[in-house]
Amino acid sequence: MHYAAIGDSFTEGVGDDLPDGSVRGWADRVAAGLAEAEGGPISYANVAVRGRLLSDIVTDQLDEVLALRPAPTLITLNGGGNDMLRPRTDLARLADLSAHAVRRCADAGVRLVLISGADPSAGLPLGRVVHRRAEALTASVATLAAAHDLTFVDVFHDAEIRRPGYWSPDRLHLAAAGHRRAAGLVLAGILGTANHPAVDPVLPVPARGPRVELGYYREHVLPWLGRHLRGESSGDGLAGKHPDWVAVVPEPSRT
Repeated sequence: MHYAAIGDSFTEGVGDDLPDGSVRGWADRVAAGLAEAEGGPISYANVAVRGRLLSDIVTDQLDEVLALRPAPTLITLNGGGNDMLRPRTDLARLADLSAHAVRRCADAGVRLVLISGADPSAGLPLGRVVHRRAEALTASVATLAAAHDLTFVDVFHDAEIRRPGYWSPDRLHLAAAGHRRAAGLVLAGILGTANHPAVDPVLPVPARGPRVELGYYREHVLPWLGRHLRGESSGDGLAGKHPDWVAVVPEPSRT
């Protein structure tokens, strides 16, 4: 198996921090789960980069992984989250971009798995707007997957992962527990199993009083607004963490 992941911060693994400052994330965890299912090493590439729009993902990133040799046998695609945060979102164009990726993978003979991102809207400013847009995009991707008989993993409607304890302090990215939950959902979809991922014990989060909210806006919202006003992205200058195939072996069993 040669598994490649394309996407934005969700697929890169932002929020699932390792001791050395790098990130792991659900896609890395899925790769390890696939190796366990295969009973041996698989090849894995991940070119997802935080801040990327769907247009970047289904053109540059998809081109990059389809050019890998050996060619990928499996690609996971999630995108559109950053498009949702723009002042204006063209949902019809996002649907067309997703359809473009489906055609490219079909022409290349590669299995494509479409994934909706987790729903962060409960904790975000203007969360109702984000939720409405993301709900429409999720429905569009689900319809596209059904029309082409593709696997669709609906993380967006998973009620468990919406609990605050699954999220990072920025309320936009999943924490390690959230990435573990997402990985379980994706693995179940890819492998076609009925096993639902176990509920992960999560730590309680502070009540959102005025002091907590003030700190949240100062630490996370205002820097994000500043970057966007300057036309900058958190992913500027970054490249995918695994642009070439790396070997992933089954993780040792925990006793």
